[in-house]
Amino acid sequence: MNARAEGSRMVFVGGLHRSGTTPLARALAQHPEISGLTGTGVREDEGQHLQHVYPKAKVYGGSGRFAFDPRAHLTEDSPLATAESAERLRQAWDPHWDLGRRYLLEKSPPNLVMGRFLQAVFPGSSLVVVTRHPVVVALSNKKWRRLVSADPRRFQSVQSLVRHWVVAHQHFADDLPHLQRVHVVRYEDLVAQPERELAAVGEFLGLSSPVPADGLTAGASARYEEQWRTWGDWWRPQHAVRRAVESRLADEVARFGYDVHDLTGRAGTPEPLGARRGGAA
Repeated sequence: MNARAEGSRMVFVGGLHRSGTTPLARALAQHPEISGLTGTGVREDEGQHLQHVYPKAKVYGGSGRFAFDPRAHLTEDSPLATAESAERLRQAWDPHWDLGRRYLLEKSPPNLVMGRFLQAVFPGSSLVVVTRHPVVVALSNKKWRRLVSADPRRFQSVQSLVRHWVVAHQHFADDLPHLQRVHVVRYEDLVAQPERELAAVGEFLGLSSPVPADGLTAGASARYEEQWRTWGDWWRPQHAVRRAVESRLADEVARFGYDVHDLTGRAGTPEPLGARRGGAA
């Protein structure tokens, strides 16, 4: 099998930590034509933790930080974009896939800013990106980081986390003209209408039957939406945090179709991320 034909089997899922990449990848991996990585022994079965070709997100600061480092943004110009890298990645991932399936799926958050690199290494591969409201991602990351680390140096401000979201998604928006097969899913749409959104992903990949939607549920963002609403009360200490995000980042966030004033609403069409490119492989 030639490199392009083999590369067309690869499906990469990306999106910032806490954006919904895991539930989407799990839903896709339930389809009989798709194999996700299993039995890896690493966090969330993410392929980034199994390989030694490119640095993991934690090398650049981990969740909420990695996209600030230009080295995390890999393209076809990277010296790592070689046939040897493809072989080494497959050697790391193949033992954890069912190679009899039509598609082989790898999910890691940094794939958001590595699409051009992955496309170069695996010609014909597909990239599915999940976006979620930047404030929800920030609040969720802040809570999550407290749970996984007692090191105060790992804690970040909500403003910094939202800024990181903007920087990461701007990298992706800049990459879009160079990507041949890419599909963007909004997390909010995915959990509100899972059958519709998964059908769109299935059509993009050319699947012969629907993707199971039973593992996707709405409501996970509700606590953060309520938290943000209460921070609007002027007497609360967190009011200044919300005001800083609104005054400094509202316009940048709005460019991607999100509203920092109302986490349940939208600011308009997310023009930079309105991508669905490539037919069935």
